[in-house]
Amino acid sequence: MARDERGVTAQSEDFAAWYNEVVFKAGLVDRGPAKGTMVIRPYGYRLWELLQSEIDGRIKATGHENAYFPLLIPESYLSREAEHVEGFSPELAVVTHAGGKELEEALVVRPTSETIIGEMMAKWISSHRDLPLLLNQWANVVRWELRPRMFLRTTEFLWQEGHTAHIDEGDARRETMLALDLYHEVARDLAAMPVVAGEKTPGERFAGAVATFTIEAMMRDGRALQSGTSHYMGTNFATAFDIRFTGESGREELCHTTSWGMSTRMIGGIVMTHGDDKGLVFPPRLAPHQVVIVPITRGGSAAVEEAAQQLAQRLRAAGVRTHVDARPQLTPGFKYNDWEMRGVPIRLELGPRDLEAGTAMMVKRLGDEGKQAVAIDSLPTVLPGILDEFQEYLLARATKFRDEHTRVVDTWDEFAAAVSTGWALALHCGTPACEDDIKAVTAATPRCIPLEGDPTAGACVRCGAASAYGKRVIFGRAY
Repeated sequence: MARDERGVTAQSEDFAAWYNEVVFKAGLVDRGPAKGTMVIRPYGYRLWELLQSEIDGRIKATGHENAYFPLLIPESYLSREAEHVEGFSPELAVVTHAGGKELEEALVVRPTSETIIGEMMAKWISSHRDLPLLLNQWANVVRWELRPRMFLRTTEFLWQEGHTAHIDEGDARRETMLALDLYHEVARDLAAMPVVAGEKTPGERFAGAVATFTIEAMMRDGRALQSGTSHYMGTNFATAFDIRFTGESGREELCHTTSWGMSTRMIGGIVMTHGDDKGLVFPPRLAPHQVVIVPITRGGSAAVEEAAQQLAQRLRAAGVRTHVDARPQLTPGFKYNDWEMRGVPIRLELGPRDLEAGTAMMVKRLGDEGKQAVAIDSLPTVLPGILDEFQEYLLARATKFRDEHTRVVDTWDEFAAAVSTGWALALHCGTPACEDDIKAVTAATPRCIPLEGDPTAGACVRCGAASAYGKRVIFGRAY
């Protein structure tokens, strides 16, 4: 198996092994003591903080308010919405003993919060004047994963979950699409991930939802990653938890509710969308360090170290997240490789000769330019633009990769070939049995019915029955 000098498996040899190695070697994560749990290390958590801050600002700008709800949920709450509890039962962690004795009612460790929030909504809503109720929670959730993978599927993970209640279906569906659009923008503009927005098929819907919408991204091995979802619940949870309001007519009515979420799985998505055989490649807008300065002192040069710190201060003042790697025990070469592994967009090398010339050597994480001498005095002015160009380059590169690995197919042989390396755009009958058959043969599932796409009629690529959706469905193998 091919490895580079740092022992990272090449993506072309074993993408799964590459991913597992790079998230550990780059210092993003470590394994927790309980099976399937993860410790997010400071470097990885800083990326999450940046993403979290951006999402939180966008959520609040649309009028939503943050709240917090209990981690432990009475088991009876989940059973009120039958489809919901059936969908989550295999993943539940349940507390049966506490305080040295058996509990009268078991408590479920939060897998998601529709039930507990529905209970509170029923207490807080009485009139149409209380609507819409727009809530968001930042929390951890627990889902017992049989095959955990860091960031992508872990027993415990972090996320935000929006929960809202509305007067009617129209208002609730507008909310559902507002959240989907927010996720689409975050993925595209911050993570440089060119996602496709669409609706899930009935067989792929969130348990208890009337309609589920998703953004799907293609990773560099051709697999899909569900990167954010938004659900229109209809009155299902309002019926189960008696969430009612008195309308202007004086008649009592059920609320229409929504829920939507994005999680730390996005970190895994960023790694797999942009990384290469050298390690991580971070989009500048989410990189913990956008620029790392490596002073080259060759035995010690206070002037170089001082100049590096001064430059860092000027870059920070210009809004550039900058780190100075002054570790004395490590060689410059080791530091170069280390920061390549850790995905820093731009590295600046500064030695005595550079200082005399008034320049620093700039190296981009990707590109063919090699080392470039840049005037130190110009760096606070030019680097923000260079970082923006790097961000745009990553989005364009990922978009090109996705488009090159997406095929329009009309026959089963074409379908099987397409999903072996990427996505297939195919007509489908919409029946869960046919979806199951496709998955059993190819491991591919319907990722979404794209919101954009030309109307197309015809026969299902697998069973030959009439297409159910009037357009092509994206199929692919997924994480």
